[in-house]
Amino acid sequence: MLKTYEHDSLKSIFIWNFDETVISLLPEGDVPYANADEQSVYSGTLSENLSKEAAGGTSATGQDLDGRGRTSLRKEFQNLYHFVKGGNNSLNTIRREMMFINLLRGLHPKEAEVLIFTKDKRLTDKYKITFDNVKEAYPDIQWGGRS
Repeated sequence: MLKTYEHDSLKSIFIWNFDETVISLLPEGDVPYANADEQSVYSGTLSENLSKEAAGGTSATGQDLDGRGRTSLRKEFQNLYHFVKGGNNSLNTIRREMMFINLLRGLHPKEAEVLIFTKDKRLTDKYKITFDNVKEAYPDIQWGGRS
């Protein structure tokens, strides 16, 4: 499955989650970024949305019920450097946390959940994926030496 949906955004998430030299600059724990009603307006699983998007179709990145545009981790992964040590040291803590909350608000709720687990290096708490799975699927990833 990892090879089927290979994308730099997935690799970035796995590096942040599994590479011990990547240090998150965000506080640990839940992130209060939206109410429950706002989070439940989307249908489909993360896998279904990735499949639709990979095939060039629409997914949670289209318009939601309010007419607001949505984004995806595939589009936003290049901005993840703002949230880790050595990425963008010019940001103050408040600005960094607000950027993260704004990013989460634009994502499909399941993608936001993935990002919240990732920032705390807890992706395996929810998803059955291991470091060995990732290393086997993406042998091109260089581990270590990032902070």
